[in-house]
Amino acid sequence: MKALVCVKRVIDYNVKPRVKADGTGVDLANVKMSMNPFDEIAVEEAIRLKEKGVVTEIVAVSVGPQKAQETLRTALAMGADRAILVLCETEVEPLAVAKIVKAIADEEQPGLIITGKQAIDDDANQVGQMVAALLGRPQGTFANEIAIEGDSVVVKREIDGGLETVKLALPAIVTADLRLNEPRYASLPNIMKAKSKPLASKTPEDYGVDVAPRLKTLKVTEPPVRSAGIKVPDVDTLVAKLKEMGVA
Repeated sequence: MKALVCVKRVIDYNVKPRVKADGTGVDLANVKMSMNPFDEIAVEEAIRLKEKGVVTEIVAVSVGPQKAQETLRTALAMGADRAILVLCETEVEPLAVAKIVKAIADEEQPGLIITGKQAIDDDANQVGQMVAALLGRPQGTFANEIAIEGDSVVVKREIDGGLETVKLALPAIVTADLRLNEPRYASLPNIMKAKSKPLASKTPEDYGVDVAPRLKTLKVTEPPVRSAGIKVPDVDTLVAKLKEMGVA
């Protein structure tokens, strides 16, 4: 079975984003970029399924600028077999990404598509569900555990207050949640090997997808600064303060 894994180049999760002075977006100049953490978990899960003998080939896919090659090379160094970069220097909305992934899936015919549940830059949480809808395939979102059973995949999903287990007929789409696994570090030998692994460059036009934006960002602002807390001497004062603030 072939696995298709979607990865995105985002601001490194350790970096505090800065808003541009004119409020038109996030400043990406001289900012460390890396693979979206949830996508890293998706890649790791595909590798583990390959190590179990369930998956035979892993194809990593990214839609983004030329520099997204670095992100795909990271996926190849972790254990993906080959990669496809769909070049687009402008921001691509989730629906356009989903259409591109759908077109790639039509060509590659993967038995399983794994994505991160969301990207940490826009927090849209849409691509996995949109791909499932466009392909007409079953989906298991917010995966906490994945197991292949014959022609089906069993997914434990994280929901409010617990876990839900669903069984999906393959081919299917799964989106990875935080506790699915802990991604491995790529070893130096694997990083070197990744440089010679196949990485194909495509464009949205190759797949007949229009990536023109349908949404317009009006303004981006920093979150409000959190006010300092106060100490109270006893419970009665605490209750009085909460009533004064309209909390209690």
